[in-house]
Amino acid sequence: MLADHVDLAGLRHHGDVEALPGLLDFAVNVQGTAPPRWLRERLAAALDSLGRYPSAEEDRVAREAVADRHGIEADHVLTLAGGAEGFALLPRLRPRLAAVIHPSFTEPELALREAGVAVTRVVLEPPYTLDPALVPAEADLVVVGNPTNPTSVLHPAHTLRALQRPGRVVVVDEAFMDAVPGEPETLAGEAGDGLLVLRSLTKTWALAGLRCGYLLGAPGLLRRLVRGRAHWPLGTLQLAAITATASAEAVAETAAAAVRIARERAAMAARLGTAGVRVGSPAAAPFLLLEVRDGELVRKHLRQQGIAVRRCDTFPGLGPDHLRVAVRPAAEVDRLVAALRAAGIPD
Repeated sequence: MLADHVDLAGLRHHGDVEALPGLLDFAVNVQGTAPPRWLRERLAAALDSLGRYPSAEEDRVAREAVADRHGIEADHVLTLAGGAEGFALLPRLRPRLAAVIHPSFTEPELALREAGVAVTRVVLEPPYTLDPALVPAEADLVVVGNPTNPTSVLHPAHTLRALQRPGRVVVVDEAFMDAVPGEPETLAGEAGDGLLVLRSLTKTWALAGLRCGYLLGAPGLLRRLVRGRAHWPLGTLQLAAITATASAEAVAETAAAAVRIARERAAMAARLGTAGVRVGSPAAAPFLLLEVRDGELVRKHLRQQGIAVRRCDTFPGLGPDHLRVAVRPAAEVDRLVAALRAAGIPD
């Protein structure tokens, strides 16, 4: 697919532009409106050090904390200013052909195309089951989400392993993996020469405004990614957040939150189903993919009712009748269901 035939503006569209102040937000997948109190206190304690530059030691501490969390070596960790920075670094691998599995988060394709990298789309059909044979053999870079945004599909780890081959780098976007109870399909501990795994701290820890994440992979691969990177790429607060959220206590808190999210997601899917909405299944992430007739009109009606949902026609492979909604507590789901009924969605 040629770049001049691709809607780059659509690829740039993200749910935050739909979640205007005052709207009940189902458009953004962040859990909560602010980090937990203990994390805010850790960040506040780091404010006194903002008069000096972030140090290599602080980065080392953060990388060691992440390495302990995933059972790998610290030199296999690259701290990031948000997961999006990881995608922005991918063109430095100089792939000849990148294959992006869709429907999925559009930022990787955008970063690659804007850097002049040739991109081919592998568009999956419902229920969005991945067949590694669909990926062109000549692709030397493959990007896939797990669980995938916006379909909420969790691909088996053995399917993702089957994407690997000599001379190819597979990038698995695990931005939402910590919201999956037990993280059964993670490849984080296997990241190496041909496998990069990306994690974001934005969603579970409500840190969208701080921009924190990390990449896992072989040291040589990570060195290729950072060649030419600006000095001091992360600030002190970002490194403090990465360190804090990788602790054993924080991981236990994440695990408990994942169980709660799964419970709320199941209840939300059932509730939406009774409202006549087609809900994508199976779902494993902290969001659901919906399909409704006249989706664009429904989305506008919901906005008039004070509710923001994510349009999905900007995701390759989806259309205007697809909407994404973040998992929310029952009281907020009740408001969404009432607004859908007011929009004419039948029981």
